[in-house]
Amino acid sequence: MKKKILLPTDFSKNAWSALRYASELYKKEEVEFYILTAFKVHESALENVKLPDPGERYFEEARVVIEKQLQKLQKHIEVLDIPNHHSFLTKAIYDTPVLAVKNFVENNDIDLVIVGSKGKADTIDKVLGSNTVEFMEKVRSCPVLVVPPETYFKEPNEIVFPTDFKLNYNRSQLIHLSEISRITDAPIRILHINKSDELTEDQINKKELLETIFDGINYTFHYLENTEVQTGLDIFIQSRESEMIAFINRKHTFFGSIFSRPLVKDLGYNAKVPILALHDSQN
Repeated sequence: MKKKILLPTDFSKNAWSALRYASELYKKEEVEFYILTAFKVHESALENVKLPDPGERYFEEARVVIEKQLQKLQKHIEVLDIPNHHSFLTKAIYDTPVLAVKNFVENNDIDLVIVGSKGKADTIDKVLGSNTVEFMEKVRSCPVLVVPPETYFKEPNEIVFPTDFKLNYNRSQLIHLSEISRITDAPIRILHINKSDELTEDQINKKELLETIFDGINYTFHYLENTEVQTGLDIFIQSRESEMIAFINRKHTFFGSIFSRPLVKDLGYNAKVPILALHDSQN
């Protein structure tokens, strides 16, 4: 069965980098890529507060402009060395980027969203960048892989998976992490950061559950003590030059116990490696 991957675009260089990265990451897999852009009619063009409907002047003028951009993008894709088992379909939706992506994912059985992120000092590619954290938080029907600016594909040396061993993990929740590990031969480094060196009985059970789920995959456990999560994760990644991070985004604690708000901003906007945001199936 073909994998269905959504690539939101604002026609920026970062969106293009994410597209190239996606095709390289899944070069051995059969994939249908959906390139989605969202558009709106500029408020200054409206003669009244009523939003235009399909067929009306301002709507059609905006649609024509965006369709031409998609056609141009499609031509750029055609000159790339793309695997024959990859196809690219384009779609323009009249909505905000986040709502357009969220609804498209839910209505089209999308497996994964891959989106480019803007850099901290980048003031040009601001549309997708400003929505990166919202994609990670609000698109919950499938995982979201965030690709930093100017990222050229290389198979990751390892994937860091920070966890507190408190979730009821399941295979469907972690299938994309396992798949990326498999297709890139990247081992998973399960990182536990805690203020105590001892796990509770419940944590031990959850750790054993992870061992069962990752059976057959190359993984190792790593532990850091007496440090904040943000600091410990940064030190671990930098010292090992890790090239991908995966984490489970808990809907109600995204800014809470596991990831503090500054870390979320760092992951969403300023990360130097791709970030795979998975979702807690219990929420």
